[in-house]
Amino acid sequence: MSDNTPAIEASGLTKLYRDYYAIRDVTFSVPRGQIAAFLGPNGAGKSTTMRCLTGFMAPTSGSARICGFDVATQRMQAAQVLGYLPENGPLYLEMTPRGLLEYFGGARGMDRARLGERIGAVVERCGLGSVLDKPIRKLSRGYRQRVGMAQAMLHEPDVLIMDEPTSGLDPNQIGEVRKMIRELAKTKTVLLSTHILQEVEAMADRVIFIHEGRIVFDGPAGDMKKEAPTLEAFFQAKTGVTV
Repeated sequence: MSDNTPAIEASGLTKLYRDYYAIRDVTFSVPRGQIAAFLGPNGAGKSTTMRCLTGFMAPTSGSARICGFDVATQRMQAAQVLGYLPENGPLYLEMTPRGLLEYFGGARGMDRARLGERIGAVVERCGLGSVLDKPIRKLSRGYRQRVGMAQAMLHEPDVLIMDEPTSGLDPNQIGEVRKMIRELAKTKTVLLSTHILQEVEAMADRVIFIHEGRIVFDGPAGDMKKEAPTLEAFFQAKTGVTV
């Protein structure tokens, strides 16, 4: 990927279910090294966009690229540079974190030496050492989220896409996850979906706001306060809520 190739590109992404548009003409790009927050109320189209960006769902029309690779026609290349954390991550509850990471590493074709090295790195970064051999079903939600992040980072991707990464966590766990994401963003491009305004203030350089399936704002996080006196007022204005 050249320096001026966007890390994430959405071009006219549209998803139609019969006569209902989940998203319509969603277009944006995220440059390398940026933390972008994909903000919007519940049901706005955030998760649908994330699934189209990562190749988990085919759009009705439009395209998505990760580091220049089309996720539809260059799926394997895009998967090599992408780490994805769905809102409810793909965790096999009877496995241990070690077993899960070994399983995903094997599925990605990582050789034993490389896999061992990467497991050690993500276990340290995500603070999983004390629970590495406990069944995932016995772990707290916070630890399960760490396991999901470790899985997403295992193959050392350039881009991380995270869907509601702090959903359901307590305040201490939220603080830990935010710190981890800020650390990751020093070497990765991060796109995280959220409906939580504090998430934007705490982490994002840039905000892409979606409402009713369409992008209604795209700009630096600081510009939100230029449009409204508070972030809450900005959110309400973009969603048509009057108070």
